[in-house]
Formats: sequence, C-alpha cells, structure tokens
Amino acid sequence: MDKPACAASVRAAARLIQRAGRKIFCDAATAKISRLKCEVRPDAAALAKEVDLILVFGGDGTMLHAARQIAGSRTPMLGVNIGSLGFLTAVPSDQIAGALKSVWEGKFKFESRALIEATGICHGSRLTASALNDIVVTRGAVSRLIALDVSVNGELVTRYRCDGLIVSSPTGSTAYSLAAGGAIVLPTAEVFALTPICPHALSNRSIILPLSATIRVKAINAAPAAFLNADGQIVGELDAGDEITIRRSRRAVRLMRLEHGSFLEAMRRKLHWRGTYL
Repeated sequence: MDKPACAASVRAAARLIQRAGRKIFCDAATAKISRLKCEVRPDAAALAKEVDLILVFGGDGTMLHAARQIAGSRTPMLGVNIGSLGFLTAVPSDQIAGALKSVWEGKFKFESRALIEATGICHGSRLTASALNDIVVTRGAVSRLIALDVSVNGELVTRYRCDGLIVSSPTGSTAYSLAAGGAIVLPTAEVFALTPICPHALSNRSIILPLSATIRVKAINAAPAAFLNADGQIVGELDAGDEITIRRSRRAVRLMRLEHGSFLEAMRRKLHWRGTYL
C-alpha cells in the first residue's frame, strides 16, 4: 500500500482476517500509514517468504511495484482497487468482505503473469530492468522525434521515427500500449506487443510478436535524449549507438482471481463497452 486513502480499507480487511482466525503480517510502510498492530516485515519481498497470500491495496501502480519486489516467488497477490481503473486489481475496495469470504471457501484460481526484462548499455553503464507491464523508450521534454532501429531475432524490422516505442507484456496490453493504439490481448497470451508512440509514418502499426522473441532497440540520434522506462520508472538514458535487448524474464508473478471474475468481464466493465447481445 502506498496511499493514505487506503488506510481505512486496510484496517477493515485486517479486522475481517482476524475474525476468521488468520494471522496478519504487514510491510513496514503499510503498518505505519494504517496504524496496524501486527507482525511487521520490511517490504513485500520479505512478506512473500512467510505468508500464503499478499493483499495489495491501491491501483495498478501499487501492484506493479509489489510485483517487481516479489518476482519469482510462488506467493500470490490479490489486488484491492482503491484507484479509478485498475486492470490488475481484481477486487473493488467496497467488496473486500465478499472477496475474503470467497478466499476462505476456496473459490479462486491463480494466473501466472510473465515479466519482461531489458538488458544492455545505457549512458555508459550496464543495466538490467524488469517490468510486469512494459519496457518503453521515449523522448524527454524536447518536442522532437527520436530515431530507433528495431530488430527481432536478429532481423531488422524498421527504423522508427517517433515519440517513443512501447514493448509490452501480455499483462501490459491494457496499459500504455492501449493508450497508444495497441491491440488488447489476453494477459495469459504468450505474446509481446510492439507499439510505436506517434510514429512519423502512417504505415507503422502495433506488431504482435511471440513471447519467445528477442527484441533489440538501438538509439540512433544523439539529440534529443531517449530514456528507458520500466513500468513507468525511468531506469536510464540512451546515448547514440546504445542498444537494449528485451526478452521474456525467467521470473513470473502469481495473481489470485476470484471465480466470478474474468479478464473479459473486467474489460466490459472498466472500458464501459456497450452493445446489442444476440
């Protein structure tokens, strides 16, 4: 949890968990904000080693942060939505009582979500960055196009002249990629989505690639600066000639889904899809 507005929901969930005879552990930041008196651990990574389920209160950003912390762990996460949209958070905050009842009754399933990672040289330093949603190369504040050479499995795709490029995981198809005109894919699909941001050629469209592919992105021009982002966090600056390799990570995270929920149902509800049902 990273929002003070979540405190009331956290305390309500804690009372329900205690009444059910379960033991509560909490990360230090959440315990401080919500004033919970329970077993405290430094962060989500430490919690994952001792608990059977991690409840994450907030929006998708909070879920992404927790996912990177516990990547590779078998401990599942269940997201409680305090934000507005939230594709990763499965439970609205006002439905936490019913959600926990379903958990106690075993009415849930697990989904494994692949992480993706970027490796390479950025501004003279070697880096590795992991993401659950997307790896993005984008221009800075200067309103000029950047040039990026992109290859897949060693074969050149094209030289993009654009505001940026999004390489999204299946989970990330409903995030920045969707806003940039990319396709929506099921989060369990084994694919990347390669989506240019405001490309200078109208023929440039989002490309769907197998998740087994190796994608290389090379910065061509020295100015304006190009920045590498992982799940919205800037992790480095690309100089001209710097090349980043993006591939599926060996690590994954597990999300808990309640039986009555599904990705398609969430799409209909959260994107306000309407139409005639035959």
